[in-house]
Amino acid sequence: MKLTTRGHYSVKALLDLSLQPEDKPASVSAIAQRQDIPAAYLEKLLIELRRAGLVRSIRGAQGGYQLNQEPAQISLGQILAAVGESIDPLPRHTPDTSQAEDWVTFSLWQRLHDKLKEALYSITLADLYYDARSWQAVQGEETRFII
Repeated sequence: MKLTTRGHYSVKALLDLSLQPEDKPASVSAIAQRQDIPAAYLEKLLIELRRAGLVRSIRGAQGGYQLNQEPAQISLGQILAAVGESIDPLPRHTPDTSQAEDWVTFSLWQRLHDKLKEALYSITLADLYYDARSWQAVQGEETRFII
């Protein structure tokens, strides 16, 4: 699996939103500035995340984006799937059943894929939030997220 910029920026943006007070939406420009993400690109990602039901948009002068669910309810797998990231092993590969080696290696990659998918869907934004807070505390840093 290769995490592209789309996936990386999407996780950063939602982690940023998880830090915001529940009643205050964050603007695209504020998230973009805090996370060093191009605002136009971030806007496109947030639209995809909204379509997937992970964030909601609030219109108006004080508008922006908020998480649509609690951080503990949003998994990395959901975020990556929402922006079109694929974790599929050996795309478009059909094993040659006449060759044991091909079948065994295909089976191995399929099992690894299943474990990776299980891990991605078990790690939540809340887990990342607490991991980052712990790291920041050890470093003696204030709570500012740049991943």
